[in-house]
Amino acid sequence: MQPETVLTASEIRSIVQATPADPFALLGMHPLGGPSGRLEIRTFCPAATRAWIARTDTSPDTSPAGSPMTRVHGDGLFVWSSPGPEQPFAYLLVFEKEDGSTWATEDPYCFLPQLGELDLHLFNEGRHERMHQVFGGRPWKAGEVEGVLFSVWAPNAGQVSVTGDFNAWDRRRHPMRPRGASGVWELFVPRLREGDLYKFAILGCDGVVREKADPVASRFEIRPATASVVSSASGFEWTDGEWMTRRAAAGRFSSPVSIYEVHAGSWRRPDDGRPFLGWMELADALLPYVSDMGFTHIELLPVMEHPFDGSWGYQTLGYFAPTSRLGSPEDFARFVDRAHAAGIGIILDWTPAHFPSDAHGLARFDGTALYEHDDPRLGRHPDWGTLIFNYGRNEVRGFLISAAISWFDRFHIDALRVDAVASMLYLDYSRGRDAWIPNRYGGRENLDAVAFIRMLNDRVHSLFPGAFTIAEESTAWPSVTRPPDGGGLGFSFKWNMGWMHDTLGFFALDPVHRKYHVNNLTFSQLYAYSENFILPLSHDEVVHGKSSLLEKMPGDDWRRFANLRLLLCYQWAHPGKKLLFMGGEFGQRSEWNHDSQLDWHLLEYAPHRGIRSLVRDLNSLLSREPAMHELDHDPAGFRWIDFSDTDSTVVSFARRDSGGGCVICVFNFTPEPRHGYRIGVPEGGFYRELLNSDASSYGGSGTGNLGGTASDPQPRNGMAHSVSLSLPPLAALFLKRDAPEHGA
Repeated sequence: MQPETVLTASEIRSIVQATPADPFALLGMHPLGGPSGRLEIRTFCPAATRAWIARTDTSPDTSPAGSPMTRVHGDGLFVWSSPGPEQPFAYLLVFEKEDGSTWATEDPYCFLPQLGELDLHLFNEGRHERMHQVFGGRPWKAGEVEGVLFSVWAPNAGQVSVTGDFNAWDRRRHPMRPRGASGVWELFVPRLREGDLYKFAILGCDGVVREKADPVASRFEIRPATASVVSSASGFEWTDGEWMTRRAAAGRFSSPVSIYEVHAGSWRRPDDGRPFLGWMELADALLPYVSDMGFTHIELLPVMEHPFDGSWGYQTLGYFAPTSRLGSPEDFARFVDRAHAAGIGIILDWTPAHFPSDAHGLARFDGTALYEHDDPRLGRHPDWGTLIFNYGRNEVRGFLISAAISWFDRFHIDALRVDAVASMLYLDYSRGRDAWIPNRYGGRENLDAVAFIRMLNDRVHSLFPGAFTIAEESTAWPSVTRPPDGGGLGFSFKWNMGWMHDTLGFFALDPVHRKYHVNNLTFSQLYAYSENFILPLSHDEVVHGKSSLLEKMPGDDWRRFANLRLLLCYQWAHPGKKLLFMGGEFGQRSEWNHDSQLDWHLLEYAPHRGIRSLVRDLNSLLSREPAMHELDHDPAGFRWIDFSDTDSTVVSFARRDSGGGCVICVFNFTPEPRHGYRIGVPEGGFYRELLNSDASSYGGSGTGNLGGTASDPQPRNGMAHSVSLSLPPLAALFLKRDAPEHGA
């Protein structure tokens, strides 16, 4: 009598305990060798009480009822042995539960490796730029069999299994195969489909089993659940071809850019008690609003999957997945598609600087510091309690670059704004004297992070014409927006944090003291063209006790509104692209609270409506007047008229375009109206008011120049002509010379 199986007791034990180093050596179909020529098929299914083999080849000996398998271990190990010599054949595994129900499937352990050697090679070199198409849990077709291919990088693991709702989360059911020295484990599981939940059960080298979400997942469960969801990385039918063509042809530096910064979860809240609007509801409400306001782009605080609402998305775990809070990946793609149809670009905040230490995430992924540095002086952020990526490791660098590429490739976004760049660049960032490790030259620069950033920017700009990248970099690191081949980091733009700090500090002063601090406004011109700047009034300035923009302003309510109008005009007039956080466009009174929507009811009141009307008109002015945007990053686009009248606290300058167009910008930073105030102008003629922030339609006093004023041939401020103006209190004027009539 032949034995039930040729497996040894230790081999059976490794199957039952989910510890086989190579499950394909034990499970599936195996010729036994020797003169007998017999085959043995083995499968492990704890949920089954019976199992059998159903041949699917064309052999005349195929039994329609199948061949019963023998249960050789009580936990669910079944074996079928051919009675005599047998050639390998195609088959299904058929299982029966205790209740009599049955199901059939192809054997996962009869398939050849699916990941190509080139995929593995590129991954190990950090050069696989389309990980979202191959790695993780992806719908897959092996030959004619449809299912899901699972793969994960865990080079120091003793064993890795895929678990899910399809196998009762039993890690013994689907152990994965290692792919040589690549550190990648894979398994093709037939008959699974989109929507199935899964995780990776990783037996670490420390003997601990960790249940991990898929780092490359395209979709996750809604928090607080933490499983990954099988999702295709493609398939959405885009209709934005015209937008993409225009984007590729546009000049990102010479075009008007006005960015509306939005936290998607708290811009508006549903009326029915749900915590968030879905992407389609946001498309219906947000996109028309932004279009009406004249903003060119929406910048979304991170929409990548994150476990904690209170992090606002800045503690990311799903680097390839839009958060499930707002809908499916297809919903997000449709949102972007509709934004492009409305003429609105989409910018995403992105956080490659650090990640949270949640147990289901990247931390100690295979029992070792895989994605992070092992040494806490390099691998742990002292301020945020988060972990720092190991940018010197090929696979980690490639993981992040591929994640960035996936948002441009899969979701057609127009830009990434990289958060906390300074924390990446400096090894001693927020660290005490003995809490950091110098680089190989003894310096404080993180050379690996610099190399990563340069590679990131190079690949984005090379692969996606017209797309751009933005750095939130709060120090004076040189050449952030200069090309890497010239020693720069290669970003397209940089947030001008110095301008934001100095300007808000100036506006917080009582006007009686402002004359002593005009240099806070003028200092930015000393470095305005050292980088390609974006001028931000961002979310960081209206939280954590800093007050809203309106409440930062001094004085009574009338003066606060006037000061806010003046601040916004100064931001729009100053060289650089513009960014305004949601709520600032109508004078939100309270600080931003991510747990509630903006105070939209304030628009019932005229002063708040006036602020919104002003922002709408500023965006219109920005777009239609080339002088207001074309030379934002070129000193030829700016000329001081007068910044020396500190006693009056009046500042004036001209914005110019490449064709000779000019807009005169005048700012009265005191509540005193000034009549007969004379400034020089570059040419004689009639100067029409393009915008007056004190207009009654904005909530102002209505002081102005009756639509404009004619110049006089009186020299002033180094120019042969000048105009006499009535300057409204706490207000800005924008003027432009009317074109002379033909023959005049």
